[in-house]
Amino acid sequence: MTGQQREVPAPFVAALASLRERRLRADVHLAEIPGPSRIAPFSVALEGEVTGPDTAPGSGTGEVGEVATGRFVVLHDPDGQETWHGTFRVVTLVRATLEPELAADPLLAEVAWSWVTDALGDAEAGSHAVGGTVTRVVSQSFGALGSTPDAVDLEIRASWTPDDTDLGAHLAVWADLMATAGGLPPLPEGVTALSSRPRPAP
Repeated sequence: MTGQQREVPAPFVAALASLRERRLRADVHLAEIPGPSRIAPFSVALEGEVTGPDTAPGSGTGEVGEVATGRFVVLHDPDGQETWHGTFRVVTLVRATLEPELAADPLLAEVAWSWVTDALGDAEAGSHAVGGTVTRVVSQSFGALGSTPDAVDLEIRASWTPDDTDLGAHLAVWADLMATAGGLPPLPEGVTALSSRPRPAP
């Protein structure tokens, strides 16, 4: 944003407070990253990873490691945007490597998208205008790398408009989605602290 810095609106302040106060699974690790500044006047972005027994192809012993990663972005435009149907928009990304036998499953994309809709439905996170994409990439190795197991990389991009400024529940939806994609079962909640306080985009 150019010119004078805009005063941070109260709804965005409330939304940031709800993110800081939310308790998440202990195996979810978050860090703040720069938010996009051209899509909306105010934004905050987090990147995350979920750790657990790494059973991905080629991981070896199944030791604890990264099983899924992602990004969580909150956009706020006090004037609203027509495509959002509101003044806030939550944009999420989840990536994980799945078992190779899932590569041929014709329902993989539908199942992965159901994780999004089920997580939103099960959580106390009112939302509307939900949309997104599911992408899978099958990696096969040849020649000198022919012994490397096949791998399926799954990417889920989803966005929705929250019904209010309590975005902590939406943060938990994204964290649970990462855990599901990483093949982890539900666990009791722990505390995950942000690396620094979110701030409005310049």
